[in-house]
Amino acid sequence: MEDTEPGKADPAAEPGTDRAADSKTGPVAADGDQPEPGPPAPDDERRTGGTGGKKTKKKKRLRRTRRVALTVLLVLLVPLLTAETALRVSYMGDPADGTYTRNRDAIWLGHAWVDGRKTDADLAAFARRVRTTGIRDLYVHTGPMEHDGTLPKALYPRAHWLIDAVHRQLPGVRVQAYLGDVLATESPDGMRLEKAATRAAVVDSARQVLDVGYDGVHLDLEPLHSGDRNYLSLLDDVRAVTRARDAQLSVAAHQIDPLPGFHSFWGTVAGHPKWWSQAFFGQVARRVDQIAVMSYDTMQPLESLYGGYVAQQTSLALEATPPTTHLLMGLPFYHENRFGHWNHAETVAAAVRGVRLGLSRADADRERFGVAAYIDFAATEEDWTSYRDGWVR
Repeated sequence: MEDTEPGKADPAAEPGTDRAADSKTGPVAADGDQPEPGPPAPDDERRTGGTGGKKTKKKKRLRRTRRVALTVLLVLLVPLLTAETALRVSYMGDPADGTYTRNRDAIWLGHAWVDGRKTDADLAAFARRVRTTGIRDLYVHTGPMEHDGTLPKALYPRAHWLIDAVHRQLPGVRVQAYLGDVLATESPDGMRLEKAATRAAVVDSARQVLDVGYDGVHLDLEPLHSGDRNYLSLLDDVRAVTRARDAQLSVAAHQIDPLPGFHSFWGTVAGHPKWWSQAFFGQVARRVDQIAVMSYDTMQPLESLYGGYVAQQTSLALEATPPTTHLLMGLPFYHENRFGHWNHAETVAAAVRGVRLGLSRADADRERFGVAAYIDFAATEEDWTSYRDGWVR
């Protein structure tokens, strides 16, 4: 409605006149004709009812959803970025002098060494390669065991040949039987350590390979969840056998929680706990002669982050391992590209530097310490060179 002059009544407001305004169509035109209706007025967003109110509620819900999504993203992203930054920092600095091989290193060897595929020429070439390194233990794949814990003798027809030849060509190098199997911890199929009969069969398999002449037993049972009391019981029983034979008991160990309780969180999120608590790692380490950390398949996307992760794992493992137990940190002598393992990041050079940094910070003078390479048949010349140049010197 147009403004009127001060002091004058609005004629459109006077009843009975031709210019009375229609409350629904608005004011009449000056000539008395009804004007064409204009465009509809925009919705009043201050109203709570009608179409405008529904749009307002929808916008508010959308804003709330965005705020919640942003909050969740920050809750997840900030700790991740903080942890990755810490790993990058962990990779910085210089390793302490003297943090090189103690001549207590190891390597995992494939099954071809005991099933007849390898020859005298292969062993001679291997002996030339490792003779001037720090490698003193060979974990030779002799299994896998059956799910009931038994070990078919037909799996290792050339074990005698390998053991005798190594002792002859590489004096002081031990040959251990690498026995593994998948555990029924995350699927219905696999070995069940909760069964006493299965554990007893694994102990018998250990006796079986020692009878062949192996210098020790190396167990690799995966996925092994942190806190597994049946596994600890198995280690006690197997070690009684190895001690009686003056043989070694060694194990392949999962990585240690990068943050306290992280295995529980990851188990809930991914269904695969992956890590062990530091306390459980220590319980395992006290029951064996050697413990080798599988410090690869870390999901780290950059070489510096992987190296920092290995430095952290080395420090955590040194803290948990008694000085009487031989600790080894794994080196990735294989090449894959997948979510858990990026080939450009998980390099031997980064692992060796990480090991030296972790050793420098936790226990630079630790004598029973080394690295373990996984695995011989996938190794490249670059892997061997990085190991020699970075660790053997």
